[in-house]
Amino acid sequence: MRPRGLAQTRRGIGLAAALMLLCLVSGCALDPLHARRAAATAAAAQDRAIDCAAAREDACASASPYRALAAAALAQSTSAQPVHYVNLLDRGADALLLRVHLIRSAQRSIAVQTFIFSEDDAGYLILDELVRAARRGVKVQVIADQLFSLEDTHLLAALARAHENFELRMYNPTFHKARTPPLEFAAGILCCFWRFNQRMHDKLFLIDDTIGIVGGRNYENRYYDWDDAFDYRDRDVLVAGPAGAAMRASFAAFWNDAHTVALSRLRDVATDILGAGINAPPYATHSYRNPARVAELSRRADDIDFMREHFADQAQRVGRVDYFADAPGKPATSGAGPAHESTQPLAALLREAHSEIVLQTPYLVLSSAARRLFRDLRKQQPHLRIVVSTNSLAATDAFYVYALSYKYKKRYLKLGFEIHEFKPFPAEASALIADYAELGAAPTAAPVPQRRAKYAQAPLKHRGVRVGLHAKSMVIDGEITVIGSHNFDPRSEIYNTESGIVVRDRAFAERVRASILQDAAPENAWTIARRPPNRFLGRINNAIAAFSAALPIFDFWPFRYASSFELNPGCTPLAPGAPGFYACYTDVGDFPEVDLPLKTIYTRIVTAFGAGLISVM
Repeated sequence: MRPRGLAQTRRGIGLAAALMLLCLVSGCALDPLHARRAAATAAAAQDRAIDCAAAREDACASASPYRALAAAALAQSTSAQPVHYVNLLDRGADALLLRVHLIRSAQRSIAVQTFIFSEDDAGYLILDELVRAARRGVKVQVIADQLFSLEDTHLLAALARAHENFELRMYNPTFHKARTPPLEFAAGILCCFWRFNQRMHDKLFLIDDTIGIVGGRNYENRYYDWDDAFDYRDRDVLVAGPAGAAMRASFAAFWNDAHTVALSRLRDVATDILGAGINAPPYATHSYRNPARVAELSRRADDIDFMREHFADQAQRVGRVDYFADAPGKPATSGAGPAHESTQPLAALLREAHSEIVLQTPYLVLSSAARRLFRDLRKQQPHLRIVVSTNSLAATDAFYVYALSYKYKKRYLKLGFEIHEFKPFPAEASALIADYAELGAAPTAAPVPQRRAKYAQAPLKHRGVRVGLHAKSMVIDGEITVIGSHNFDPRSEIYNTESGIVVRDRAFAERVRASILQDAAPENAWTIARRPPNRFLGRINNAIAAFSAALPIFDFWPFRYASSFELNPGCTPLAPGAPGFYACYTDVGDFPEVDLPLKTIYTRIVTAFGAGLISVM
């Protein structure tokens, strides 16, 4: 078996190398004539009918209280003193409900930008709603990063001819195709690492250029509490007001960039379009795995009184809101430049911190530049409090990234970070995850199949719907809030394009701060602290562990400086290092709740050898 496996591996490498050579020569681009034929065929087959009287300037849009909020914000704003209305969206079900409601309220345009667009109930629902809006006369534009988005070429061909008002484009497609099989995935890394690794991680949802949603959510069940095995604890913010103009400008830059490709220019989709011809059937709405749940959400989205009471009336009036975003392509630079358009404002805000930084990120892996920034902050502001909410190994969707965080925990503790790692079954889950009985249906019994293995989760000791942290947020000095797609890690700094908003309002900052600190509370997270000090062997162990962790490879020392701690019943939460901490907390080990030793071994291996991979994970 071993020689045969080796031969297959060599054959696979040979094929990948041949494909790489072919792509280097040809660029793997679609023949221009073939692309033009596909575009013409799709255009000829497009639906042009409008399901709304031509005289209706509002495109038969549904009523929405957010139109009045957006109009008021624009009317009250001046260039010196802008006005916005904002909603914090902590619950996934709320975030999906609002998106559907706002799509139906659109009168002129809808722009959607996303990293993941999955073929499940949440993804299909949004696609169906967008096509319906196009049929009303609304201009709909969608940009999805190709690598983890729609790969059904029949569906994509149907979307290409769905309506003349609807267009979906793919960002940075691998070898000009919608599908990326494993062999081509490997070839993409071999032949064109930088381009392949540079992804569009932005999440933007924009209605009529005045109402936007920005944050961490893509289009997949698990972002909206609809997955039966694993849901994300994520965060978005709705913004109504003049910041929509900056959102539109950024979206337009991506839409018109060479990295963004029309469906008819993708080789596999073009083949499907030409095969179906001009008499292809029209786009048809989907059948859902949980139709009762979709129907209940749809009903609520049309209930204007419900939407007003639960959302619009809860919107906070704030002043300045800044939207920041990287340029498409995000070329590597050694200094200030396009690659730093999302990172520069974050660094500038951090440098101005005086009393407290509350940070939430799924992946606590800091670049060398970020570590220098925090070291400088610690020297300038010795009493600065830095609270970090992040994933545990049991909660994360990327154990190999967690391994690097695990490797450098001592560094982060030495920087004064108070680290709290999210539990996979937090006590707050019942408040965050939608009540299925309330939504009119129980979850489906079988999980939705995934398009490829993009998740790497550790097996757990207990069963249930696991919750993993995906929110990317920061509150500085209780006054400034950042919410977006930026993970505050090297990949977000160097490779991925990112976007987000900065809200300068104390009341809003307090809400976000309270939300993050709730995630970091003992019932929802384990506290990371150094193992009990003042023991001779402990000091020797810490010295060896520090030396081992400093090595780029061969970090095999198994006894780490820090561990996870659980608050004992009857105790009051304490910060690590506070008097009485070890009397009130129990050491629960490096990887609490993780069941399989093999995953621990994998984590140790990445910890040992993965230091050089920090920037690409």
